Amino acid sequence: MSGDASQNIRDRTFAFGCDVARFALGLAPRPGVGCVVDQLLKAGTPVGANLEEAKGASSKREFLKYAQIALREAREAVYWLRLCSALQLGHGNDLRVLRDEGDQIARILATIVLNTKRGMMPRST
Repeated sequence: MSGDASQNIRDRTFAFGCDVARFALGLAPRPGVGCVVDQLLKAGTPVGANLEEAKGASSKREFLKYAQIALREAREAVYWLRLCSALQLGHGNDLRVLRDEGDQIARILATIVLNTKRGMMPRST
C-alpha cells in the first residue's frame, strides 16, 4: 500500500471509530441498549487500531493478520449498525451515513487483504 493510500484509510478508520463512539455513546439509555452499545463500541473502534498495528508489522504475514482483523471488525460494526437501524436506535440519517462508511471501509480492507495475499503467493515463471 502506498504511503498516501495507507494514511488515507488509517485516517478514515480513525474517524469512523470516533463517529461510531459518538453515535453509540449518544444513544438514550434504555433497558437492553447497553449491550448493543458495548458491542458496537467493541467492533467499531478497533478497526483503526488494528490498521495501526498493521502499519508497524514486521512482516507481510503479520501485516495480513492485522488487516484481516480490521476487516472482520469493520464487518461486525456494520452488523451492529444494521441492528441499531432495525431497532430504530438513534437517528436514521446518522445510521445511514455510518453504515455506508463502514461498508466502504470493509470493501477497501477486503481489497487490501486480497492484494496482500496475492503478493505473498509464489510467482510462477
